[in-house]
Amino acid sequence: MAASSSSSAFVIATLLVTVFVLLMNVGPSSAQLTEDYYKKTCPKVFDTVESAVKSAINKEKRMGASLVRLHFHDCFVQGCDASVLLDDTSSFTGEKTAAPNNNSVRGFNVVDDIKSKVESVCPGVVSCADILAIAARDSVSILGGPEWDVKVGRRDSKSASLAAANSGVIPPPTSTLNNLVNRFQARGLSTKDMVALSGAHTIGQARCSLFRTRIYNETNIDASFARKRRDNCPLATGSGGNNLAPLDVKTPTFFDNAYYKNLIKKKGLLHSDQILYNGGSTDSLIETYSKKSETFNDDFVTAMIKMGDISPLTGSNGEIRKNCRRAN
Repeated sequence: MAASSSSSAFVIATLLVTVFVLLMNVGPSSAQLTEDYYKKTCPKVFDTVESAVKSAINKEKRMGASLVRLHFHDCFVQGCDASVLLDDTSSFTGEKTAAPNNNSVRGFNVVDDIKSKVESVCPGVVSCADILAIAARDSVSILGGPEWDVKVGRRDSKSASLAAANSGVIPPPTSTLNNLVNRFQARGLSTKDMVALSGAHTIGQARCSLFRTRIYNETNIDASFARKRRDNCPLATGSGGNNLAPLDVKTPTFFDNAYYKNLIKKKGLLHSDQILYNGGSTDSLIETYSKKSETFNDDFVTAMIKMGDISPLTGSNGEIRKNCRRAN
């Protein structure tokens, strides 16, 4: 009996050691993002990125919104891996010319500048994917929005996919409410996350070609607001398509909850903005955010952190690019 008990104990101990070794072996490839990932390897990364983002926004207020949008468009296509930054090569066509991005996403030169400054502090350590996440947070806080601790430890993809970026994963400005809900849910984000993240449209601008149909054809729009937007956005297709208008008519360069107040007044610039307050399931949340800025800020931060967690490359997957525009 004693021999049998001893034998069982040995088997259990062996199994525990085996499981421990297996867990140790898979650790790097299933590593989790953490806020202190660069604590020892690049302690100045956050200060370095923030300084560069401040400089860029001081030169052009719109850049803050552009950096937030880059992070969003990156994460929704094959995860937060900086694939959106890759230029085309002989072996693949990247995401920059995809319909949601072409002549639309911007800020690549600013990212290059941030990367250069980070590389001078700690070469070969910080990924471009993490730079996008940090720059998005800094942009929001610099423009008056909430602050939060960014989880880092992402690695960069070695390729990008035009087809993936064109597949509809990024909802277009003509989206129905159902499409918005479904596209965000497909990336693990709830309806509340979607409505909160849409609040990023409290900063930034959009091109006439993206809101022309709304200001001339739609009825759930404030008449004076529509007339004002028509002044700089001609009806004729091919005329003035690149003319810009602020997404938030009230405080276009300040991150606040005015976006939601605009929707209640039927002053949403894009169809996909106003559809959030149009007699549907998200109306009550719009009303809450319009009255309670702290609730919006809290939910926005939660949603940004969740978005930053979408399918990151970690451990030995991917690489740390030396140049954000091309694989090593």
